[in-house]
This record gives sequence, structure tokens and C-alpha cells, in this order.
Amino acid sequence: MANTLYNGTTCRITFGDQCRAVNSATRHVSRSLSFCSNLSTLPLKALEMDTGKRHVGVTVVKAKSDFDELGVDISLSPRVNAVKPSKTVAISDQATALVQAGVPVIRLAAGEPDFDTPAPIAEAGINAIREGYTRYTPNAGTQELRQAICHKLKEENGISYTPDQIVISNGAKQSLTQAVLAVCSPGDEVIIPAPFWVSYPEMARLADATPVILPTSISDDFLLDPKLLESIITERSRLLILCSPSNPTGSVYPKKLLEEIARIVAKHPRLLVLSDEIYEHIIYAPATHTSFASLPGMWNRTLTVNGFSKAFAMTGWRLGYIAGPKHFVAACGKIQSQFTSGASSISQKAAVAALGLGYAGGEAVSTMVKAFRERRDFLVKSFRQMDGVKISEPQGAFYLFIDVSSYYGREAPGFGKIEDSESLCRYLLDQGQVALVPGSAFGDDNCIRISYAASLTTLQAAVERIKKALIPLSSGALV
Repeated sequence: MANTLYNGTTCRITFGDQCRAVNSATRHVSRSLSFCSNLSTLPLKALEMDTGKRHVGVTVVKAKSDFDELGVDISLSPRVNAVKPSKTVAISDQATALVQAGVPVIRLAAGEPDFDTPAPIAEAGINAIREGYTRYTPNAGTQELRQAICHKLKEENGISYTPDQIVISNGAKQSLTQAVLAVCSPGDEVIIPAPFWVSYPEMARLADATPVILPTSISDDFLLDPKLLESIITERSRLLILCSPSNPTGSVYPKKLLEEIARIVAKHPRLLVLSDEIYEHIIYAPATHTSFASLPGMWNRTLTVNGFSKAFAMTGWRLGYIAGPKHFVAACGKIQSQFTSGASSISQKAAVAALGLGYAGGEAVSTMVKAFRERRDFLVKSFRQMDGVKISEPQGAFYLFIDVSSYYGREAPGFGKIEDSESLCRYLLDQGQVALVPGSAFGDDNCIRISYAASLTTLQAAVERIKKALIPLSSGALV
């Protein structure tokens, strides 16, 4: 299918000892797959792995180019070489390239709402341009927006801040990265429950810190076990990253469990919490959102990150923020001042309008959440009817993270052996023309992630394609 669309470039998928995984008995190194950064230009068959040879350690591969012939040193920083490119971005780019080439791929890989930005927000941005509000803003963001964020956090989350305890950035990803860089030193450990958002371990590596992966189970709805958390904390533990509602699982941490985690955190003076709350408004009753900083004793050691991309369908506006104790937030601002400076003036005007829509985004956001819930219910019902699929019903966000490991080891006619989540996703893209993300990208190779930020009609078509593609695997022999 896709092999005629590209040139003969090939890709190697390497294994490396680049993070530490934890189980209840001991710590061990986890070996994870990484896509090449130019995945979007590769044919499907170029992604096939050579599973006969696994190379331990970091492998640096120098590309052949004219610079080599000219004798120029093209080596990269070891810090950059340690960072893996995002699989979600790579797969989304590949699927987009296929669509642009005329292949009817259904794209369910990206974490981006399919709704337009609500009209009042868009109009505020347009008016900002028309009124000449197009110059630099203060590095930390406009006073108007920071005050609006303080009001939102007080009214909706029960946490109090002043404008000088807020830094507005070009997206929540920048806010998260700057927080990790600001508080972590070389050799520090960053505790990351798995499944995790793909960027968390790489942020730790950029700070020369060590990601310590804390596994969870689908039978526990992918929520961390406090006892396991307590068992792995050391004097090097600096940061615990929590994401609720979760990307990729849609799990929501109940308040009682967060309180247990808070009691453990309180025992360790060096341990801070980075609370990623970007999906807080995309939540399905009876689940409710609790901000970690609102728990007793946690305000002083919590960095809360949020933004406008998900709830307000503003992914392209690139705007996020961090709130926390001034000492830490000022450090984030210092990094930003030498990195990007302030966020877009236009986007900040639009964000003020977003926060003015009402509690939790008002009717505009509740309408989107209602649609997400309808889609979630359809997918949960559909996949529960499929043999060999395990499900934890998501309570928030717009992802379904399903266990499909029962299909591993089976032979797919015309494709080959399904060995893991990556090969299954390649098979579904090749045979079903549906783009999904392998669970290995999120630290759980048993699963795949399906984004339901797509119309119900699109999701219905995708389910039919997936069902059809899985039929040969259900009857296929284990090899």
C-alpha cells in the first residue's frame, strides 16, 4: 500500500537502557522502543524490527551527509542523543503524510480535540490583532491573564495564588519542561507512574535526571499503588509527576487516593510534586477532579500545570501556565526569559476570554465534554464485545487505553508475526488503515491508545476496520 509513496530510506529501531523501571520486588532497567525522528517519511515495511539482535546501551548513529565528506564534525550533544523523539508526533505525521498522498487513513493518534475554538475566544484573538495588541508581553505573561488564572484556580480548584506565582508559557509542555529543569539536578530521580505521557521521561533526561518508572495495572484502573510508591522513594527522589485525568489512560485519581499519596510525600522533604491538570475539565461524572496542591500540606511542594489546549480546543494557540511557590515559579520564569520570552500576546487575550466563559468553561466546554462522553461510551461498548481485549473505562480525557496483548505471538497473513504493540499498530495501519499509538510509547507494551477526539461517525468506521483487521489474528496460530 504505502511502499510506493516513499523513497527507499530505511530505519532502525534501537533498544537502550535509558530509564529505570520498578516492580514490587526490585528495580530493573526497562528497554523501550524508539521511533526514528523521520518516521513520517518512511514506508511501513521500513519500520519492521530486527528482533534477533537487541543492543543494550545508547547507540549513536551518524547519518551520512555532505558534511561528512567535508570533514565537519556533525556529532550531537549527549543530552540530545539521550532523548527519544515523540512516537505520538511521529505516528501522527506519518498518518498525515499517507492521507495527503491519497490513502484513506483514519487518524486516531493525536491528542487534539476535533472541535473548533469556541467563537468568543476566537473573536477575542481576532480583536487583539485588529486593535494592535501584537507586541511583546512581560516574560511571565500579562497581568490581566495572570489575575484571571488566579481567580480560576481559587474558584474552581480551591488553591490561592498571586500573579507573581504564575508563569504563562507557550503551551503546558513548555511549563512542564521548565519545571523539571528548574528543580532537578544531575542524578536526581523523577518518579513517573506508567502508563505515562510520552514526554515525561524525556523531560527528566533533558535535566540530567533519571526517570524512575512506577508500573500500574489495568486491573487497578492504572492508578498507582501508594505502598509501591513509598517503597521506591530514596534520598535522590526529587519529583513525582502526576497526571489526572490521565493521558494515555483517562484514569482519574480519586481524592482519597491523592490524600494517601500526599501523606507519603509529606515524609520526604526533598520530594516535590508536578501535577499535570491539563485535562481537568474533560471529566465524566461521577468522577471529580482534585488539584493536588489543594490537599493539606501540599501547596508548598506542588507545581500545578494547566493550559487551554484541551478543554478549550486551543491546541494551535499554544498557551499553558504553571502555578506554585514563588521561589520555584521564578526559576521557571528565569529559564523562559532566556529561552522563548513571553507567550503570544494574541493568545493571551484569547485566554482571558476563555476563562470568562464561566465556571469550568461554561456551556461551550460542557457541550464538548458531552460529545466526548458519547464517543467514549460507544468505544467502550464496542471493544468490550471483542474477544481478547481488556478495558479500563476512562473517567476523563479523550483516550481509550486497551490491553490487546492476547494478539501477540500470532501470525498475520501477508504481514508477519504480531510481536508487540508497535507491530500491532503497524498491522492496523497497514491492513486496516487506522492510525493508533503503541502502548510502548507510554510505558505499557500490552496496550494501544485510541484517541476519540474524532466524530462518532469516524469512530464507528474505525471500529469496523479494526474488527475486520483483527479477525485473521483471532484465528491465527501462535508462532
